Amino acid sequence: MTGQEAEALIHQRAWTGQTPGLERIRRLLEKLGDPQERLRSVHIAGSNGKGSTAAMLSSILTAAGLRTGLYTSPHLWSFSERFQVDGAPISEGDLAALTAQVLEAAEDETEFELMTAIGMLYFLRSGCDIVVLETGLGGRLDPTNVIGAPEAAAIAHIGLEHTQLLGDTLERIAAEKAGILKPGCEAVLYRQDRAVMETVEGICRERDIPLTATCPEALELLSSGLEGQTFTYRDKGPYHISLLGEHQLHNAAVVLDTVDILRRRGWSIPGEVVVQGLARARWPGRMELVRRSPDLILDGGHNPQCMEALARALRKLCPAKKPVFLTGVMADKDWRAMMEELLPLAKELFTLTPDSPRALTAGELAAYLKGRGASASPCGSLREGIGRALAAAGPEGLVCVCGSLYTIGEARHLLGLC
Repeated sequence: MTGQEAEALIHQRAWTGQTPGLERIRRLLEKLGDPQERLRSVHIAGSNGKGSTAAMLSSILTAAGLRTGLYTSPHLWSFSERFQVDGAPISEGDLAALTAQVLEAAEDETEFELMTAIGMLYFLRSGCDIVVLETGLGGRLDPTNVIGAPEAAAIAHIGLEHTQLLGDTLERIAAEKAGILKPGCEAVLYRQDRAVMETVEGICRERDIPLTATCPEALELLSSGLEGQTFTYRDKGPYHISLLGEHQLHNAAVVLDTVDILRRRGWSIPGEVVVQGLARARWPGRMELVRRSPDLILDGGHNPQCMEALARALRKLCPAKKPVFLTGVMADKDWRAMMEELLPLAKELFTLTPDSPRALTAGELAAYLKGRGASASPCGSLREGIGRALAAAGPEGLVCVCGSLYTIGEARHLLGLC
């Protein structure tokens, strides 16, 4: 079996129609010797920013000399990106071998349950000291929640998403995300909407879980540009991150508060290591500057909250430039609200059809944007779109590719970045 064949077999197990729950993953992992019970972890949930948070934290833990597993989703280009140890994706051989082992024990598990089992086995066999686990969907019933109490659990920014599964209010969604909070762990919460704060605080009181909320007032931005941001937090630092956007400073605050919890629990993470780890952290496809003249930024944000953060960052970082946007969206997202964030900024828009059966066509999106008074043109391919957008921007301009992670992964590949 090759890695590609392993991926294809996993994707045959679509979750559509399956009832959410932990029974299947528990049964599967029991057959595999319950590897999750021999792993120590940090668990991260949220609607936006949990991947960036996981990437920054794992970079710090690796810099501290800890063998660190990282489990994230979705991937940008290669399926193996989902399973990393010390920043390196799983090898094709290991992916194929572990997939064969898991499928031999599997019954009716979904693809994400199979992936979670593969990850647990891989991290155990790799001798990981600690594993950073990002939830896939929600928290309470997400397959990653099969673990016992983690060393720390972090809740990133929460917005209205997957309302048919998680609930139609911020309070209900927050309660689902907070399902990862278990007695015996300590928790960190991204400071945000009062409804979310009160929901998570109440759950922590009920379960006797110590909770640290991040403190935006303790964040001091020292410098910011397309090369990154330098800041202090709670009178410590200075720290530098290459990730762009004010929201990434708040994600970094979650990371720094989580590191403090780990220290209290006996993990050795010196201050200079935190500085090094944050400076080395990369999270491709999220406000990622990939070329100059013209500036080209890739951002995989795919909901209105992400687009709002993107628009805010572009206004701050490039106030004198009107961006040319190259964008494609999923039809089942709130894409109209997403476009409303871009329209006031746009010099011109080019549209794409992302490589997904859920995609809104380039023609439909362009027609909508034209109806809103914008200059918009559909493109037949991503390669065509990048060429036309760069030409429209000119050497001194700015191009932003955004709207879908499917598009960003392909763009990074076309640009020779993966």
